[in-house]
Amino acid sequence: MPSVEEIAAEIVAREGGFVDDPDDPGGATQYGVTLGTLQKLGRDLNRDGRVTAADVRALTRAEARQIFVEHYFQRPRLSELPEAVQASVFDMYVNAGANAVKILQRLVSRMGFPCADDGLVGPATIASARAAAEAAPRHLGDAYGIARRNYYYALADQRPASRKYARRRDGGKGGWITRAEEFISPAYHLSASQHRERTARWG
Repeated sequence: MPSVEEIAAEIVAREGGFVDDPDDPGGATQYGVTLGTLQKLGRDLNRDGRVTAADVRALTRAEARQIFVEHYFQRPRLSELPEAVQASVFDMYVNAGANAVKILQRLVSRMGFPCADDGLVGPATIASARAAAEAAPRHLGDAYGIARRNYYYALADQRPASRKYARRRDGGKGGWITRAEEFISPAYHLSASQHRERTARWG
């Protein structure tokens, strides 16, 4: 598995530069780091006494990587999860916060290794995830990635403004779906026609 620093660098590259999309609840974002995150961490990068979108613009790739490693991997204890899911949970934690952990908790519970879906990586979640990995060592990573993909589709079902993240204008797979599938074996990727069928109800 790549190092956590390498995974963080991939996330930064995948997220891209500054955006401030009104349809994105995260608001102003650079390299995947939102204004809310900088405010929570008190990162007044331009030292004007406030943390605003200007500080998001001032964020460097190196600073974004450091934030991800410390606050999205180490502090949430993702390093204690099975290696098979670490990278995907880390990537999704940047994208969706504690929902990344909740999806894993629900998955392993359905597999027969119960734990609360509270979004926190504690002893029970670690034990259940490790037991699930031992029971299905070749499949846990794919199962998590598929559950993650389903989460994105369901979110877009419920929130029309978010559909552009799951489906491109030409009907192809949007960023959310391709991102999830980067962590799924090719055999389990949806075909273009399957994706179009799944999103047909969106009109």
